[in-house]
Amino acid sequence: MSITFNFEDSEFKFTDLNKVSSWINSAIKKENCFTGNINYIFCSDSYLLDMNKKFLNHDYLTDVITFDYVKDKNISGDIFISIDRTKENAEIFNVSHETELLRVMIHGVLHLIGYDDHTDEDEAQIHSKEDFYLNLYN
Repeated sequence: MSITFNFEDSEFKFTDLNKVSSWINSAIKKENCFTGNINYIFCSDSYLLDMNKKFLNHDYLTDVITFDYVKDKNISGDIFISIDRTKENAEIFNVSHETELLRVMIHGVLHLIGYDDHTDEDEAQIHSKEDFYLNLYN
């Protein structure tokens, strides 16, 4: 299957898409799942805010929205990421933009795999998984 990268109203570009794809595939395999069709869509705050309002009835900015098309252990979905949010969050958390962007990218995949962040315990677990996979990227 495939991982694709799309850019909507954003000038952002990756430098090494092959490394990112391999990393995502590796994370999915480590979670005992299979890569289906994963589409990353990188966009602006306003684009993602419109998506948030239209599809989720949420009127606030967010860094990522994940649409789940998973069947069994075949991980598929659309992951929309605001480049504006990841840049701002990188400054807030004092990390590089690349690190924050990779964190949000794997966060979306972890949601597709079945991890949630609705409770404090769930949030701690998903953040631990993000850290684990970020360390594998580097």
